[in-house]
Amino acid sequence: TQAGGAASSAGEGQTANLLDVLKIGGRDAILGNPQAPVTLVEYGDYQCPFCARFFSQTEPLLRQNYISPGKVKMVFRNFQFLGPESVAAAEAAECAKDQNQFWAYHDALYDTEEADGRENNGNLTEDLFLELARNLKLNPTAFKDCFDSQKYKVENNKELADAQSIGVNSTPTVFINGQ
Repeated sequence: TQAGGAASSAGEGQTANLLDVLKIGGRDAILGNPQAPVTLVEYGDYQCPFCARFFSQTEPLLRQNYISPGKVKMVFRNFQFLGPESVAAAEAAECAKDQNQFWAYHDALYDTEEADGRENNGNLTEDLFLELARNLKLNPTAFKDCFDSQKYKVENNKELADAQSIGVNSTPTVFINGQ
């Protein structure tokens, strides 16, 4: 479902594309058992207040009741549409993924942004991203090199375009087993 409770639905022409776009790929960080029978794909923006609410209120219950027992696997995908800070946060999260710390970094970004509660106010900076990386014991040089090079800019833009092609236009948007 999309933010505001509107259900996302694919038309006949979008069905094959929907399944292709939602297929788990090599860069997807899976939370939970990769063999879980249910797949939840969330499209989110680290600045989105509704995403932060989903993260703090719904996701803990999902993790406890469905992900930890192996019933559901979760994948987060970037839908960085709220401006340059969103783009930068998505880049930073992808760089953390290179060091197998995506979910910890994802959580740290949402914790930081939820405490702040405002979009586009200048708090999502390279200094913050590096601080979060250091706090998570990431290799700071590798993280900074990745971030500074915009290594995942093209991939993140493709992820955004792919999401738009299946009707995603707000965050959070969640698909469960392709629905």
